[in-house]
Amino acid sequence: MIVIGRNLSPFTRRVVLSLSVLGLPFERRELGTATHMDAIRRVNPLGRVPAVTLDDGTVLIESSAILDHLDELVGPERALTPPSGANRRRVLRHCALLTGAMDKAVVAYYERTRRPAEMVYAPAVEGNERQVADGLAAAEAERPDAEGGWLLGSMRPTQADLTALVALPFLRIVLPHLVEPGRHPRLEALVARRGPEVPGFVETDPTP
Repeated sequence: MIVIGRNLSPFTRRVVLSLSVLGLPFERRELGTATHMDAIRRVNPLGRVPAVTLDDGTVLIESSAILDHLDELVGPERALTPPSGANRRRVLRHCALLTGAMDKAVVAYYERTRRPAEMVYAPAVEGNERQVADGLAAAEAERPDAEGGWLLGSMRPTQADLTALVALPFLRIVLPHLVEPGRHPRLEALVARRGPEVPGFVETDPTP
């Protein structure tokens, strides 16, 4: 498999962490939408990352679809998202809160940084940042403890945990005022205590 996308993209990073945790071989092409759009479009017509090229040439796009394929490859016993039941719904909800917050963070960041100052629409920034803050608060409330435990209390991370591990570092870069130290202690503990244990986490650190 070939993974296209930079570590700054939390959606790319959660795919890379998932591959690393599952022990699946892959190659990287660290292309960014700001600097390599033409090359990315040749693989994904939407010009978005991540994109994954499988061994047979099939291209998967959108991290959720890529992660679903990885779970199918390894089977239900090793899948990072439980195959059914209450635990599956719990993991999917947690992922939705965090990916939704990250999506809104991107919108707010672009509104702040990609327009001339006089054209920035403040209500759009405020509205999207409110959604980021509310999504993070809900995810924080769902974390199991202040010790950085895995969401389901198991011995290994789920996809919800890997998504949480990439969300906070990304938000510290693009919207640091929303993730000041001490604001999300359970998520912070997860990143600080569990992150270094996860294969690929340190190597994909997007901090400038």
